[in-house]
Amino acid sequence: MSVRIEGLTVGYGRSSVLRDLDLTISDGEILVVAGPSGCGKSTLLRAVAGLLPIVSGQVLVDGVPVRGTSRDRALVFQDDGLLPWRSALRNVELPLALQGVSKVERRERARGWLDRVGLAAFERYLPRELSGGMRQRVQLARTLAQGPRLVLMDEPFGALDARTRGAMQELVVEVLRETGTTTIFVTHDVDEAVLLGDRVVVLGAGEVDVRREAILAAVQG
Repeated sequence: MSVRIEGLTVGYGRSSVLRDLDLTISDGEILVVAGPSGCGKSTLLRAVAGLLPIVSGQVLVDGVPVRGTSRDRALVFQDDGLLPWRSALRNVELPLALQGVSKVERRERARGWLDRVGLAAFERYLPRELSGGMRQRVQLARTLAQGPRLVLMDEPFGALDARTRGAMQELVVEVLRETGTTTIFVTHDVDEAVLLGDRVVVLGAGEVDVRREAILAAVQG
């Protein structure tokens, strides 16, 4: 799934968070968007997800303008958003149930993805019985079980310790490359950006900072 952002301006009230932004993301690419807090990274993800009104410009997904949310686009947040009264397995199953997937099929898919993220032995555990990294793996399994073609990740590892964060970074890159899922990954951490991205862009004051993007590209290459 390809994404083209043309002259995108998004704001809250009278202030613009993103101004006249142009970006292109190729099918299957992992694009990392880095930059300081408040530069518009999360706003960009929400605009691509169809959760925010656009002041001007447009977001095209496979050539079709975004006019709202879609099952083909999935958001992953720093907060895992797991329902505390549902087991890991039933948390992964939930969006599939809402889509009308049969119990047999959704259980099979949920178990397959829990196994893929290394949690096959923990399917009956409640979120409170899992570590932060394990909960994030459940969230990743829940997201990918839905079969999205575009994943939007908003600093999902920001609350994890360094060791767990490194393990999650490796897992995410492995799984996304294996599935060929187009991804926009937001972070304020330059090291994480360089590690994860096929390409890195840096936002500054709502616009792409070409100078820093060139520096990061040189480091990555």
